[in-house]
Amino acid sequence: MRSFDYVTRVLDSPADIAAADWNALLALQAEPGPFMRHEYLSAMHESGSAVPDTGWTPRFLTLWHGDVLHAACALYLKDHSYGEYVFDWAWANAYQQHRVPYYPKGLVAAPFTPVPGARLLARSPAAREALVKALIALCEAEGLSSLHMLFAADDDVIAATNAGLMLRHTVQFHWTNVAPVRVADLASVASDGALPALHHRFKSFDDFLASLNQEKRKKIRQERRRVAEAGVVFRSSRGADIATKDWDFFYRCYERTYYEHGNAPYLSRDFFRRMAATMPENWLLFVAERNGKPIATSLIALGEQAAEAGTVRVAYGRYWGALERVDCLHFEACYYQPLAWCIDHGFDRFEGGAQGEHKMARALLPVKTTSAHWLAHPAFADAVERFLEREGHGISEYMEALEQRNPFKAPVRAASDGPTP
Repeated sequence: MRSFDYVTRVLDSPADIAAADWNALLALQAEPGPFMRHEYLSAMHESGSAVPDTGWTPRFLTLWHGDVLHAACALYLKDHSYGEYVFDWAWANAYQQHRVPYYPKGLVAAPFTPVPGARLLARSPAAREALVKALIALCEAEGLSSLHMLFAADDDVIAATNAGLMLRHTVQFHWTNVAPVRVADLASVASDGALPALHHRFKSFDDFLASLNQEKRKKIRQERRRVAEAGVVFRSSRGADIATKDWDFFYRCYERTYYEHGNAPYLSRDFFRRMAATMPENWLLFVAERNGKPIATSLIALGEQAAEAGTVRVAYGRYWGALERVDCLHFEACYYQPLAWCIDHGFDRFEGGAQGEHKMARALLPVKTTSAHWLAHPAFADAVERFLEREGHGISEYMEALEQRNPFKAPVRAASDGPTP
C-alpha cells in the first residue's frame, strides 16, 4: 500500500530487510546506539527471545522511494507488557475493568533494552513524520488498542509530538566523564592570565573520587575495600577476546539472577552466542574471581555516536550475576569497574540502566527519558493524558529533589549535556 509519497512495506522478520540498508539508515541518526542495529534485532528474533511465541510479533514498518529505504522502525505487536521497563500495567488493568481489550498493542522499541536512542530511523524530518503517521494508520488497520514508542531520541520525540502522541517521562541515572570545576580552580589564574578549563575528563579513578564530597568518597572507598579484602579480583576482556568459556560462565550468572527472582531469563544463551559472532566489538565483560575461580560477571555494551564536538563513546550497564555472595560485589562489578574502565579508555558516558536512585551515590546523575503514546479509544486517551500531566509534575519534582543530593563537591552539569569538549 502507499502512504504519502512512500511505498510502505510491513515485514514479519528482520531477515526480510537487508542488514546493509537498515544499518546505513541507522548510521544517519543523531543517536544511533548499538541496540537498533540489524544484528541485534536479528539475534533477538533468531534466538527465539523476541518472537511471537514469547509475545513479540515483529511487524517492522518501512517506507521506500524506489529502491531506497527512507524510513523504518522496529514495531512489535505485544500481547503483554513484559520486557519494556515503561510500565503500563495500570492502563491494561483499567481497560480490563471496562471490558475493553488492551492487547494486542503496538510497541516501537529495542526488546528488553531500556536504553534511550533512535527509534524512528529516517533520512529526513519529513520522512520521520511520515513514518509516525504510517504507524498510527497501521495500528488502526490492525485494530490495536494503542502504540507505544519507548526511550525515544530527541528527533523521535519531535516527530511524535507533531503527530499528537502523548509524552511520558521516566528517570535514569547516567555518569559522564567530566570533572566539575571547583571554586579553587576558578580562583587560580595562570601566569599568562588565562582562566582554567571549566571541564576536563577524569585522569584516573582517584581523580574522579577527589571530585566527590567526603561522604560519598569515603563510602565508595569502603565498599571497594570490602571486595578487595574478600580476596576478589577482576579481569576484563572485550570483543573477540571474550572467550567462549567466559560467555558460558556469564550466562550461568545472568540466568541465576532471573531465577533468584522467580523468573525465567528473557534472553537465551543463543542470543549471546550471536552477539559474540556478529557484534563482538560492542561488548565488554568483567569477571570477578576469588582464589582463581570465577564467581561473578557484569556485561557492558559499548557504542558511539557523532556530535558537534566529536565522537561520543558510551558504555551501557546491561547484565550482571553472581554465584557467590560478597558484600558490595554488585557495586564493584556494575559501577566501579566499568567507571574505571571508561576513565582509562576515554569513554564519555556510562548509562546505568533503568531506575535505581542508589546510583546517585556512585555519581550517576538523574536524566529524564521520554516515551510517546497513542491510544485509539478517545475516552481512555483523555484519561491517560490527564494522568500523564499529573505524573509529569511528579517527575519534575522528583528530579528537583534528586538535584539536591548531588554527590559532587561543586555543581556539575547535567549528564545529558553532551560530550566533553
